[in-house]
Amino acid sequence: MIEIPVIAHRFVEVDGVRVFYRETGPRDAPTLVLLHGFPSASHQFRRLMDALGGRYHLIAPDYPGFGHTSAPEDFVYSFDRLADITEGFLEALGLRRFIMYVFDFGGPVGFRIAERHPEWIAGLIVQNANAYTEGLSDGARDFIALTPETPGSRDVIGDLLTLDGTRGQYETGVSDPHVLDPDAWTLDQHFLDAPGRKQAQLTLAFDYHSNLERYDAWQLWLRTHTPPTLILWGRYDPFFPEPGAHAYLADVPQAELHLFDTGHFALETHLPEIAPRIADFADRVWDTGRTDR
Repeated sequence: MIEIPVIAHRFVEVDGVRVFYRETGPRDAPTLVLLHGFPSASHQFRRLMDALGGRYHLIAPDYPGFGHTSAPEDFVYSFDRLADITEGFLEALGLRRFIMYVFDFGGPVGFRIAERHPEWIAGLIVQNANAYTEGLSDGARDFIALTPETPGSRDVIGDLLTLDGTRGQYETGVSDPHVLDPDAWTLDQHFLDAPGRKQAQLTLAFDYHSNLERYDAWQLWLRTHTPPTLILWGRYDPFFPEPGAHAYLADVPQAELHLFDTGHFALETHLPEIAPRIADFADRVWDTGRTDR
């Protein structure tokens, strides 16, 4: 019998923001909160939710400025505010214990939430979400150093928000681009081109330095709480290269590390390898809080 989960698409109001989210799976099963990256939204987890939704409770929200979530015109975009809204979203749904999957922007959002509520985190899945200076490419360092006063900075960021820029984030580091679904970057671009979205992304780009300023705190959190951790990493990520994956082992030496010969969006190319590892990790972590077999 083929089991295909039903995915519900819902909204919840959080501090004036209408947060969109996807949810599937039995609510008494291990819960995974999936935090998306840039320039994507919860739709990046569609296939993962299809793969695991029959056995696990999966929830994926869109942040303000992304996907189907709508924020007031006076919403102030920063990574602190993205974390505030996501924290409120989790509280509104009554989620008090879950395995947290962080990818790209999901790292800065998720680690802020983990700092505030370490008791919520039953386990941590890190997929190309950086928390170490070793994990920044030269290009990423140059990009993060941009300020509103830097000549041409808005043009540099604006180039990343074009269709070519969005597609390039998917294709860079991928050996066989034929496995990539073009709907992924097409949908991302659709949302980027919505009114007000590019200004929101520009503001977040200039705020990215606030994440580097918290790296020490996040590393301390990892050392202090030593959450069961699964690291999944596309080793040819042009932003967050392979050393960023290995760096986690200094603070959570018990973490499991799996590298894949792909770029930033590893789920797009290696779901068949990644999904079983997530399932195995969730089964071991949920009841015991440990990763040993």
